[in-house]
Amino acid sequence: MAVTIRDVAKAAGVSASTVSRVLNKKGLISAETEQRISAAMAQLHYVPNDMARSFANGTTMTIALAIDVVDARAYANPFFNNTVFGMETAAHERGYNLIITSGVKDTPASAERLIRGKKIDGIAFPVSLVDPALLQLLREKHFPCVIIGHPDASAWNANWVDINNTQAGAIAAQHLLEKGCKKLAYVAGSLHETFSRDRLIGCNQTLRAAGLAEAEVLQGAADLQAARALVQALLARPQRPDAILCGGDCIALGAARAAAASGLKIPQDVKLLCFDDTPITEYAEPSITSISVDTFELGKQAAQILISQIEGEQGSLHQVLLSTQVLERASTQNKMLKEI
Repeated sequence: MAVTIRDVAKAAGVSASTVSRVLNKKGLISAETEQRISAAMAQLHYVPNDMARSFANGTTMTIALAIDVVDARAYANPFFNNTVFGMETAAHERGYNLIITSGVKDTPASAERLIRGKKIDGIAFPVSLVDPALLQLLREKHFPCVIIGHPDASAWNANWVDINNTQAGAIAAQHLLEKGCKKLAYVAGSLHETFSRDRLIGCNQTLRAAGLAEAEVLQGAADLQAARALVQALLARPQRPDAILCGGDCIALGAARAAAASGLKIPQDVKLLCFDDTPITEYAEPSITSISVDTFELGKQAAQILISQIEGEQGSLHQVLLSTQVLERASTQNKMLKEI
């Protein structure tokens, strides 16, 4: 026979309502009483009935992360995995479950069903899935939500958490200036994404403050081969850049191959720096200096913001920018200084 809440109460010498308050984290219960109840649950191998608790207190103890099912890269991206791990860790610490749900911009049907059906207590979704209709639904229902990424003006009054990409671009440029570079190029897939534009803004702010020209921008580096072709043409110019900021690891690898094909050495002839540190940049030859972003903390903060709303802390907006840092590797090291 399954162990019930009454069995736990009897073993702990308290009422069933006291056990219920401890399980639902409601009311003031002494530490000694909580310890007795926890010991009784462990001794009896009691497992709370989440469904019953949901009916009793009106919560599911579940939060959701919506992902764009059309974009398969979202699932393959290591940053997605780290973000999910961060959310899962924070949720587990507070007694919540995390589920992944599908969504498509302009037709967020799956997420909407979860919200209308009260199957979750809160939802997080990437800025790419920000949809006016979904935001309106969330506002009408006062439903806890958080956006992962910095939204535009349409969601200015929403909760969000993001990487400080302007700072990332600024410290990237500053690092290269400190290595003696004066002519920078910025190579990206495109500037359609806010994070890419913000990185360029930060980079150019630093360059202007140093009295230098803004970075030359090359777009269209959709993959390694495209990046290689773009950078090889760039390096063939008489006035080539002495440093290249790469929007991702594949772009950085393409740039490194372009330099080799052009007969140039890294870092002596041209220095490389890459955003979004991944194992690829660490294991490349030469290893590539990267801007590290803490996507685990991104997910953790997103879950904590959701849970704080769920548990009644909805008095103010939570809008968080996470700092980045430079991880210096061989691609920007000053060989002459290193030898001294």
